[in-house]
Amino acid sequence: MSSSLEYSSLESTSRWKNLPPPPGFSKAISSTKGNSKAIAASSPTPEAYDQLKDKRAWDLAISPAKSLPMQFFMLYMSGSGVQIFSMGIIFMLLSSPFKNIASMNEAFASFAPSASKSPKSLSTLTLQKLAYFACNLLTLGVGLWKCRSMGLLPTGTGDWLAFETRGLAPELSLL
Repeated sequence: MSSSLEYSSLESTSRWKNLPPPPGFSKAISSTKGNSKAIAASSPTPEAYDQLKDKRAWDLAISPAKSLPMQFFMLYMSGSGVQIFSMGIIFMLLSSPFKNIASMNEAFASFAPSASKSPKSLSTLTLQKLAYFACNLLTLGVGLWKCRSMGLLPTGTGDWLAFETRGLAPELSLL
């Protein structure tokens, strides 16, 4: 014996008929689904679509800066010693800005305005690309700061002693 539900009976003789509609439900929207003119009027215009793409381009532009707090925490947890874990984090931190900058035009190509002739050109979305470049340079600066604090960068005078020449002694002995 198979049982089936008949939903047409729920409309007229149902104890659930007097319940209020769920939050966010609107009969006006559900009744216009069959009307194609209402759907066409609610579709986004090209200008609104370009504004949305511009907003997403800005989100992508500042995304390297959004990841800096997590990278600072990872650098803090890796310590100041030269171990394989801390070197892996440093390598990731120093290599990712170069990869990001090298693929910058491809990353922003999908956000190019509709009127753009060449979306992968450097001249499209110039401000967003400059912000992206600056945020990646900031990430690179954080990586170099960590290398300096670990003693991996030659910043002191003692690091360059091999390249210094010895001066003449001020005293001479004749014997």
